[in-house]
This record gives sequence, structure tokens and C-alpha cells, in this order.
Amino acid sequence: MGWMIGRTAALSNPEGARRKAIEKLRSLAELEDPESVVVPILLDALLMVESYRGARHQISFLAELTESVDALLREVTIVEKSKEWAKG
Repeated sequence: MGWMIGRTAALSNPEGARRKAIEKLRSLAELEDPESVVVPILLDALLMVESYRGARHQISFLAELTESVDALLREVTIVEKSKEWAKG
């Protein structure tokens, strides 16, 4: 997924990274059931934050959060590609 924001970009220009992510996520409104994709990611993110608060260990469910984010991005990309193909 070529739009991904790398660690360096996120750390050096967090505002630009946020704008890039928001632009990509605008297609969420066009998904059939965006809440079913977004809510689990938000819950995982909350748990990640809480588990890292004051801790110096790896998050055991980081792989699941990554999978959730990847699934969300796949769905958004499908919507975007469908729109491109429809235009012709």
C-alpha cells in the first residue's frame, strides 16, 4: 500500500502525516458498514495506549491491530479503485 506513512515521516512531520491519513480515510463513508471496520480498530488502539502507559514491553496484540488496519485500508482501496474504474 503505497500511501503508508513511514515512521520517519510520522515523527518528522506529524501534522502532514495526519493530513495524508485523513485524506485516505475520507472513503470510509462509502463503505457498506464503516462502523464494523473502524470500531474494532479504535478499541484496539485504546487498549494499546493503556497497555503501553508506563510500560516498557511489547504489545502482545500489535499483530492484530496491524491486521485490523490492513483490512481497513484494503476496504478503502477497493472503494477508491471502484470509483476509478467507474469513471472509465
